[in-house]
Amino acid sequence: MIQDKQNQKAPPHHDLDDAALMALEQARNLKPGMERAEAMKRAGNLRYAADSRGLSFPKRGRPKKT
Repeated sequence: MIQDKQNQKAPPHHDLDDAALMALEQARNLKPGMERAEAMKRAGNLRYAADSRGLSFPKRGRPKKT
């Protein structure tokens, strides 16, 4: 079982992005209240996860002086 968890790969960035968009649309269609607030939080968490898996590039220019 431990090997199964290690072999699982996280979903690609675009899958998380699509899931976040779908969750946001579903949350927007709900009536105002606690259920909508929770759905908006889940959509925000998915968006954050998608953004954090995005490409990251090093800063350009001279390195800092130490």
